[in-house]
Amino acid sequence: MVGRLVLVLGDQLTETLSALAQADKTRDTVVMAEVADEAAYVRHHPKKIALIFAAIRKFAQALEADGWTVAYTQLDDTENAGSIVGELLRRAAQTGASEVLATEPGEWRLIDKLKDAPLKVHLLPDDRFLASHAEFEAWAEGRKALRMEYFYREMRRKTGLLMDGDQPAGGKWNFDHDNRKAAPDDVTVDGPLRFEPDATTREVLDLVQARFGDNFGDLEPFWFATTRAEALQALDHFIANALPRFGDYQDAMLNENEFLYHAILSPYLNIGLLNVTEICKAAADAYAAGHAPINAAEGFIRQIIGWREYVRGIYFLEGPDYTSRNVLGHDRALPWFYWGGETRMHCVAKAVGQTKTQAYAHHIQRLMVTGNFALLAGIDPAQVHEWYLAVYADAFEWVEAPNTIGMSQFADGGVIASKPYVSSGAYINRMSDHCKSCHYSVSAKTGEKACPFNLLYWHFLDRHRDRFSNNPRMGNMYRTWDRMDADKRKTVLAEGDALLARLDAGEVV
Repeated sequence: MVGRLVLVLGDQLTETLSALAQADKTRDTVVMAEVADEAAYVRHHPKKIALIFAAIRKFAQALEADGWTVAYTQLDDTENAGSIVGELLRRAAQTGASEVLATEPGEWRLIDKLKDAPLKVHLLPDDRFLASHAEFEAWAEGRKALRMEYFYREMRRKTGLLMDGDQPAGGKWNFDHDNRKAAPDDVTVDGPLRFEPDATTREVLDLVQARFGDNFGDLEPFWFATTRAEALQALDHFIANALPRFGDYQDAMLNENEFLYHAILSPYLNIGLLNVTEICKAAADAYAAGHAPINAAEGFIRQIIGWREYVRGIYFLEGPDYTSRNVLGHDRALPWFYWGGETRMHCVAKAVGQTKTQAYAHHIQRLMVTGNFALLAGIDPAQVHEWYLAVYADAFEWVEAPNTIGMSQFADGGVIASKPYVSSGAYINRMSDHCKSCHYSVSAKTGEKACPFNLLYWHFLDRHRDRFSNNPRMGNMYRTWDRMDADKRKTVLAEGDALLARLDAGEVV
């Protein structure tokens, strides 16, 4: 009896994957491949490519050791078909298989390719998430606004995490108000656990340097975990050392510390080396043991079973056209400084510089620095989306697109966010030490030294007044603008226009 092919993708490195669970180890063939289509459809950060290639090679070795037959294709294999479907067809010809078991990918682009493949592909649900598509759709049906907070409460009830019976631990569902402390004077943790590349990872690094060395981003030093055992060590390190102060300082930014108390576990969670339940249970157990305060444990768990599950639900609910939405009509080209070009804005330079070296920046750097500037400046959201998808090690379209198109750029018209996440330089100054060493003055509202975030904040509000002036969460902003002296408003808008003109001309801003 001819066996089937079992497709395992580079972000599906989980032993309990639905495709593997429904396969027959004695007769089916696991297909895994490093292909140009996936490695190059955007210019991925070299660290991201290396993480996935090293982890998938080691996962294939683990499957073989467990008795699976694995047909593995490396990127530089001479017979490599260059695409996932091409590799499936090549392996089908070799084995005689005509059917494929596949766990649903996290991207419409690849789902469509598998559905159109000239093979019988059985797309199975990705049950590594708490909420199925049907469950999210049922929650969303009939709601005027799909707000994460209410979905999150359902996930708390479903999992029992941080629950006292049917009530939330600590008496509140959300302790975010306690998680906005400015940057501390010192950080007592030396960042995430780092791993020395072994022989397999070193081979991958050599390959990635040769093939993708010109992509934006520093390949080395490379320190990511590439096996489940290492990822579990990274989780333990975070819980023991960083979780207790994670909540307090999760929004803070420092010139001389790139990681503060952040977990840096999302790359491992998103490629399948860790699972949602074990990560959240570890945080909840730390709270129960008195090791971490409630605001830290709740804030961390909310990011995973709340926000992460919610944005996946939005991505699949909204459909394949979601990434092309642009309700604000923004069409400015992404400035070169997002790719490492010179900028005088110190906060942007720090966020982009860290992105280049680490393939990582935390949520406030993404939302309130690089994302905020893009929104204020009217950058084409499709270009912003492609940038975020390319440059971060944890970026896969199901999670990245809603965060960018919806939360960061408001390009979906409010599906996710009730208002655009825009701010002046004052917010960045409050949450970081960046402004102290900036070319611009965060206190200057106009003039040569005026912080670009200050000018563009009012410029954005003015040009989108018809859309946002009646938004109840933005009324105070417009009242402040309207109370401003008329001549000052005129100066702000003129200087904002001039700043954007310089941006368009490619001048250093």
